[in-house]
Amino acid sequence: MRRVDPEPGWPESWRYSFPYDEQEIYGEVRSPGYVYAYDNRQRQALRLLAETVPPGGRVLDLAAAQGNFSLALAENGYRVTWNDLRADLEGYVRLKHERGDIEFAPGNVFDLEFSAPFDAVLMTEIIEHVAHPDRFLTKAAALVRPGGVIVMTTPNGAYFRNRLPRFADCADPSIFESAQFKPDSDGHIFLLHPDEVYTLAARAGLVVDELVLFTNPLTNGHLKTAAALQALPRSFVATVEQVTTRLPTFVRRRLCVQLAARFVREACEPRVRGGAKETEGIWCRRRESNPHGR
Repeated sequence: MRRVDPEPGWPESWRYSFPYDEQEIYGEVRSPGYVYAYDNRQRQALRLLAETVPPGGRVLDLAAAQGNFSLALAENGYRVTWNDLRADLEGYVRLKHERGDIEFAPGNVFDLEFSAPFDAVLMTEIIEHVAHPDRFLTKAAALVRPGGVIVMTTPNGAYFRNRLPRFADCADPSIFESAQFKPDSDGHIFLLHPDEVYTLAARAGLVVDELVLFTNPLTNGHLKTAAALQALPRSFVATVEQVTTRLPTFVRRRLCVQLAARFVREACEPRVRGGAKETEGIWCRRRESNPHGR
């Protein structure tokens, strides 16, 4: 990925994106919590995709912003299509592009059409910005081939500090349409809880293949730990993060800041357990998903 530096005349969206790139890819850390959380999110997203789609596969990166995930995938041998509502960011991504196969399809995801479905769709930190996450996931499912995957990351709605509403509790999500697609945490509308992820997947004709909860409050710099995080060795923070992954599921649901899920588009049907239909998860003939997260 080519390093770029601000120049006079850059569009506002480029100037807005550059400080994020300084921390995400150029190593100029000002907020360790942000960087640790970003690194965790990128590692989980790329792992979930790479485990099921080999290099050479076609990947659509939805709402990809400054394109760091898109460019990383292209450099790893994937055929990537970058998308974002802010069409002027395309030039910024092209400026950083150094090698790999990448195409550009700016525009609103709900208006996108392609001549062929993708092997994978990547959607990181976007579903919490839309008023209709159910429609968003259904649209993503329509863009991936049968047997293909969707990889999603989003803040964990069950995190004990979350004060935003559940999507399942909103009778009329259309009231939020005027506020959707805004960037940063100020633009968050709903934060999905793990159980809602399974419900939305079922509505979209998807199977939850894996759900992971990660990033604890220390790693993220919450609970007034940001100052301490500046001084703590990276190895110590990594150890605390590993310990978090071994905690009981009900604890991780409340303690973890972030959530990642891999969906598979394939024909599935409910499975009967003990005479009653399983309601929390979606069960497939070929693969069982864990409705309690990893």
